Amino acid sequence: MTTGLAFNLQQFSTEDGPGIRTTAFMKGCPLRCAWCHNPEGMSPHPDLMWYDVRCVGARECLRACAENALTLMPGGMQIDRARCTLCGKCADACPAAALEVIGKEWTPDALMEQLLKDKVFYETSGGGITFSGGEPMQQVDFLCEVLPRCQDAGLRVTLDTCGAVAWKRYARVLPFVDLVLLDLKIMDAARHQAATGVSNEIILDNARRIADAGKTMWIRTPVIPGYTDDRANIEAIARFIRDALPTVERWDLLAYTNLGKPKYHRLDMPYALEDAALFTHDEMEALGRVAAEIVPVARWSGATR
Repeated sequence: MTTGLAFNLQQFSTEDGPGIRTTAFMKGCPLRCAWCHNPEGMSPHPDLMWYDVRCVGARECLRACAENALTLMPGGMQIDRARCTLCGKCADACPAAALEVIGKEWTPDALMEQLLKDKVFYETSGGGITFSGGEPMQQVDFLCEVLPRCQDAGLRVTLDTCGAVAWKRYARVLPFVDLVLLDLKIMDAARHQAATGVSNEIILDNARRIADAGKTMWIRTPVIPGYTDDRANIEAIARFIRDALPTVERWDLLAYTNLGKPKYHRLDMPYALEDAALFTHDEMEALGRVAAEIVPVARWSGATR
């Protein structure tokens, strides 16, 4: 049986589609967006994270690590990731849960059992299940086992995708999907490549194909300072939605959040927006008006300063 690797299973989610939902955040992503707020979803493999706010300095983790991959320094825990085998013994030994292996393997049966626990909330709120990430289409074989079961159980499914995978994968899962959340970040091809590591050509082509398939879509645009926030980019995305995506029901401009920054530190990863500030309310209002002039279903959300 195919298994899937998820880094979070979030119950009572209200941000990833209509109603109350359970969102399965799957590991692995083809993009390397400089601003990603879920960096633990990038790798297709488990990751070890150390939470400084939890650590009590018990050092049981050091004794449990057979690879000597951990060193507790005055400035915090140092993880030798080249030596770490992700066995999880350090996390099991820690009395304060300051170490955690991010990424849990699920069988289709086990995941369905968990998803069905909140079925009454999905039914009463018009919600359902969202597969997000990372990029859930990186684990398409697992989705192809789980999604038909969701359909048979009467669970409405939303697919949250970056669009940067081969169309043949979408063709396999779309018959079991009710709503597609698709990110459109940057319309200029060179800028998109520089910011995410991937060309936007495949994303735009897949967006057109999803619309041609008649699937209802919500478009999401993360508004990131210095990357996606210029008026010309917002206008270009708006024109593409208006002219090429007739099934778009909603377009969300998502204000930059720095809540993901601590995760980069915990994963020993550099963060390109280390000193970036949140947008002001007026700045987001202005971009929202630019978007809504072309696409009336545009809206913005998120914290501002």
